This record gives sequence, C-alpha cells and structure tokens, in this order.
Amino acid sequence: MTDKMVMHHIIQTLFLLAGLTALLAAIFNWKWLFESENAAPVVKFLGRKGSRYFYGIIGVLLIVAAICFWYKISKY
Repeated sequence: MTDKMVMHHIIQTLFLLAGLTALLAAIFNWKWLFESENAAPVVKFLGRKGSRYFYGIIGVLLIVAAICFWYKISKY
C-alpha cells in the first residue's frame, strides 16, 4: 500500500467518524455537543431542534463522502 493510499484511508476514516458523531449527536440530542461553545452560533441561529437537523444532515453528508472515497479508492 502506498503512502497516498494510506492518506486516503485516514481521511476516509476521519470523515466517517465525524459523520457518525454528528449524526448520533443529532439523534440522541447529546448535551455535550449542543451546549458547547463551537455549536453555540448554530444553536442560537437555528434553535436546538433546527441545529439537530443541521448536524444530522452534516453527519449524513460526511458519511456519504466517506463512502464515495472508499468507492473511488477501491478501484485501484
């Protein structure tokens, strides 16, 4: 496996983990995420329910990106 392939796998794994975290946080309404300083602007703008939808959509998009990365590198 080349260094380039290793980097692809690392990026793919990061996208998958970030997507799963965002999606699970949205589903289970994780307090630690929605009350953090980093999420405060989103929660303030969209409200708690809206920010849960927002993070859920972001999570799904990141998971889809990870799957697309996997599909592209599986051809090699």
